Amino acid sequence: MSDSRPIGVFDSGLGGLTVARELFRLMPGEKIIYLGDTARCPYGNRSEETIRTFGSEDARFLIDLDVKLLVVACNTVSSVALDFIAANSKDIPVIGVVVPGARAAVRRTAVRKVGVIGTAATIRVGAYTRAIHAFDPAIKVYGTACPLFVPLVEEGLLDHEITRHAVQYYLAEVLDSGVDCIILGCTHYPLLMQAIQEMVGTRTHLLDSAVWTALEVFDILKSLDGFSSEKAGGLAASRFLVTDRTPRFKELSSLFLGSEAPSIEPIALDRLTKPYIVPVAA
Repeated sequence: MSDSRPIGVFDSGLGGLTVARELFRLMPGEKIIYLGDTARCPYGNRSEETIRTFGSEDARFLIDLDVKLLVVACNTVSSVALDFIAANSKDIPVIGVVVPGARAAVRRTAVRKVGVIGTAATIRVGAYTRAIHAFDPAIKVYGTACPLFVPLVEEGLLDHEITRHAVQYYLAEVLDSGVDCIILGCTHYPLLMQAIQEMVGTRTHLLDSAVWTALEVFDILKSLDGFSSEKAGGLAASRFLVTDRTPRFKELSSLFLGSEAPSIEPIALDRLTKPYIVPVAA
């Protein structure tokens, strides 16, 4: 048995293409439908109610396109709205990027101290802390919001003195706490891996949630015998949808994906925002 339907992946913008890149690397025969809500990006500084609404709209759009599995590649939405999205997913598997990254940190830390860097919303709601403590409540978690990292990436300042100063400013306190693992809790942050690693040193593990999320998708599809039987998958057979074609779009999408997307389909925002029951926080 197999399943030739595509994998759905969404993010508030283009950062989730780092997850798509890892999915293609592990499963080159699979097709992906990627949705980047670039018209409303970023989500990280929004209220939790707004994040739930936006994330639920993104998810519903992809589910209506008959995907076989949904990846919430946005750390902010994974932190705030994953449970609601999973409960309304029409019985397809839904995974976020928080739990895979948390599980990897629990396995890697020797000193039982883990750092997490992410958007303000991701850190504020403590999703990584809850996920880590679900595996091992004795591990200490130190979270730090790094709001400048996303604009630095999107300005292409990956190897710049400004970026190195920002890395030092944000991570100094986390390092002082004695962590030996740091979770990159935003899909933009892997592009700053080199700058961060230079600052923290080689004894501190940097964990890219995109890598661990792709591994979890692989394991789920394997357990369900859900891999595609078609050989015409991969990048060329996939779709990339955005709600706004922003300046420097082509350059940024290539940066995140590791290669140029074969085509980009702009979609009207009202295709996501049609009348809908807005989720209410518990």
